[in-house]
Parts: sequence; structure tokens; C-alpha cells
Amino acid sequence: MKNLNIPKVSVVTIVYNNVNLIERTLRSVTGQTYSNIEYVVIDGASSDGTLEIIKKYSDRIATIVSEPDKGIYDAMNKGLNKATGDYIIFMNSGDSFSALDVVEKVFDSEEGADVYFGETNLVNESGNILGTRSELSSRQLPEKLTANSMLKGMVVCHQSFFVRRSLAPQYDTKYRCSADVLWVVRCLKKANKIVNVHMNVSNYLVGGFSISNQKKSWKERFDIYMSEFGVVRTLTAHVFITLRYLGHRLSKNNKY
Repeated sequence: MKNLNIPKVSVVTIVYNNVNLIERTLRSVTGQTYSNIEYVVIDGASSDGTLEIIKKYSDRIATIVSEPDKGIYDAMNKGLNKATGDYIIFMNSGDSFSALDVVEKVFDSEEGADVYFGETNLVNESGNILGTRSELSSRQLPEKLTANSMLKGMVVCHQSFFVRRSLAPQYDTKYRCSADVLWVVRCLKKANKIVNVHMNVSNYLVGGFSISNQKKSWKERFDIYMSEFGVVRTLTAHVFITLRYLGHRLSKNNKY
């Protein structure tokens, strides 16, 4: 690191009954070369052996909570409440950092940002990289990221999004599928300095929560846009998103 007074980064992992994939995430976080990471793991009272694997890494985890929750965003709020770092990022079970030195590289890129963001690799359950999210989905990572960028959809993954903890709101748990969209929008509205680190930050496991609840997710996103951007911009955005999605499916026949 260029600066010996480096910021503390809280990495939060949410998991429930994911014994086959949790260790991928644990190794990715605990193996980081960055020297000031606070690791928080929130387990939803797993019964499949997940907690036993987590405990193997207990000497490198600052906080372990294992108790029932009311859904993924309730669990993520628990992580927010336990975190004490200057910055926070969520790296949930099955997801991982793209390299063991990626956090160090992010915070070497530029000092004092409110948000650092980057590209995301899509991976399958075997951990094989399928390509970047920008390559394989209809959502392109913008060069410059603002709250208005989110009118084009979830253009950045929270696994590749570091934000000052002081700017991070609680997740609105009335949204069961798309609370992360609202969370990112509100983080970006508060942020002044937003830095694109121009690297692949994380590996995102495809086939997760939002895909299996896609129709509900779309409805929630519409409601979120209405509350954050108003009627005209919401309707315009959804015409664009729909046409872009259909064009992507027709041209590439790609499910991501």
C-alpha cells in the first residue's frame, strides 16, 4: 500500500445452507493481501454443515452471527450493523474476489473516494469464468457511475462496489428481490467522489436470488424507480431496458 494509514474495509458475507460453496468465499476473503480487512459473516442458522466450515476460519473472521433471519436483506442489515470499517462491501456465499490482491489494488488506485467500483466476472458453480457481466448480459458497466446510471438497470454488482460505510443506508426489507437496487441508488446519491478502478473486482455466481424471482424483481424495480426518479424518467427507463433486453436476447440468445 502507498499509505500506511490505510482504511479499514468491512467485508460482509451472507450465507444460509450453502455448504458446497461457502469455502470458496471464505478463502477468497481471508486470503486477501490487504492488511486492514474486518470480516463479518452472517449465517441464517444453517443446518447442513455450513457453520462448521465457517468456524474453521474463525481466527480470521472478526464477527460470526448464526441465527434465523427474515430474508437476505434482513441478514445484510445485520452485517451493516456489525461492521465498523471505513468502507463496506458485500461478498455473499458462492461469490468471491477475482484475485487475492484485488482489495489492495482497489485502495491503491486512488485515495479518498466515497465509492470504488469495477467489473464483475460471471462464474458457474464450478468456479469457471464465463465472461464479464458487461460481455454476457444486457447491462454494461458505465465508465462513470452515478445514481442516474441506475436508470439503465443494475449496471454494477454490489460484489464489485465498495462504499463508505457512513454513506450506506439500511436495506429496505419491504423489497424482497430488488432492495439492492435501491441501496446502490441511495449510496450513489450521497457519494461525491466515485472511482472506476478499471479491473475485474469479483466473481459472481450466476443463478442466484434475483434470477429465480425475476418477475417480482422487475415489479419492485419499477416501484423503486418511481420513488427515486419520478414517473416520466421511470417510464422512459423501462422502455429502454425492455428494448435493450429483447435485443440482447434476440442477438445473442444469452440468458444472463
